[in-house]
This record gives sequence, structure tokens and C-alpha cells, in this order.
Amino acid sequence: MGFIKHVKEEFEVIQERDPSIKTPLEVLLYPSFRVMLSYRKAHKQYLKGHYFRARRISQKAARKTGIEIHPGAVIGKGFFIDHGSGVIIGETTIIGDNVTLYQGVTLGGTGKETGKRHPTLCDNVMVSAGAKIIGSFTIGENSKIGAGSVVLEEVPPNCTVVGVPGRIVKRDNVKIPRSDMDQCHLPDPVMEDITILQHENSALCNKLIDLEKEVKELRCKSCEESK
Repeated sequence: MGFIKHVKEEFEVIQERDPSIKTPLEVLLYPSFRVMLSYRKAHKQYLKGHYFRARRISQKAARKTGIEIHPGAVIGKGFFIDHGSGVIIGETTIIGDNVTLYQGVTLGGTGKETGKRHPTLCDNVMVSAGAKIIGSFTIGENSKIGAGSVVLEEVPPNCTVVGVPGRIVKRDNVKIPRSDMDQCHLPDPVMEDITILQHENSALCNKLIDLEKEVKELRCKSCEESK
């Protein structure tokens, strides 16, 4: 894809997914727009083996935008970073098409292992603010990662992950995150478990009260009979 096509694609993606844009020229001011243009240049240099030149381009972009994308990362089309400050994308990260990241997201590796050590995000994945995905595993298509979650293991397609460590919550009516940008109204499995326990506890308390009444009635009845 040529440079002009990259610019046009970035314009379309940002205008599509950010409702705050009032004029097309605002796109030029977006950190996501600026860092992706720098990433494309750096990635080309990386593939040619010009590693220092590639890192110099990426680090310059990181200082200006607050978004650090290693030039070795592989990123598909339709990629969007909303706000972007504090986003880190590691060297062996692979990102599919139409993926959305929010501010503070980390796609990181573990330890000093070599080879593939960063996550793979399949098509239409959305990663909410402050989420951390650490390690070499795959986040399946159409999945959502909730804000502040820490994901340490593979996620199947069409899932929502919340919590620390991340817990998977499958949903029947799956909306593709590219069009469904809601990062707030996600399932909370911990709260669901607490609610179930509260209901069960209430039921046990009611049974105990009924048993106490029965015992009192039996005692009163036995006392009357003994008289």
C-alpha cells in the first residue's frame, strides 16, 4: 500500500470511530494518525534490516505522541488508537484488521525469552483503557478486553474479558467492537458470583427462620401436652 493510501485509510478510520471530530482537518492533529504514519516508515526500514534507523523513527514518534510502537510489530489495516497516551506495542506483536486500542494499553512480553513473545490480536478486537495483555498468545476475533484488565492467557473468539487476572465471559449476542465502541457496559463475573451468593444466603436465612418457628411451635405443643 502506498503512502497516499495509508494517509487516506487513517483519515477514514479516525473519522469513523471518533464521534468528537467536527472537521476532517482535525485528524491531522491526532496522535494515532501521526504515530501510524511514522510506524509505517519505521516498519519498512526494519524489514530492510536498518534497525537503528527504524528505532530512531519510532522513538521520535513516541516522544511526540506518547505512543510507543516497536518497528518490528505487524499491524493490519483499520487500526485505531483512541487518545493513545501510554500505549506500548512490543516487537513481536501481531495485530489484525479493524483493531481498536484505548489509552494506557500494553501489549507486552514476559522475561527475556526470544522468538514470539508478544500477543497476537485477531480481527475486530477492542482493548479498553489501561488493559495489559502480557505474553505470547492469541486474542480471538471480535473479543473485548475490559478497562484495567490483565490478560495472561489465550482468549477464544467472541469473548469479553474483565478483571485481574482477566476472566472470560462469553456472550450470545456478539457485537463487533469496530462498530460497538462501548468499553463501559461489560459483564462483571465477580459481581455476578457475589449476587448469586447473596441470593443463596437470603434463601438459607429464610429457611432457618422457618425452622426456628417450627421448633418453637413443637416445644409449645409438647409443654401443653405435658400439663
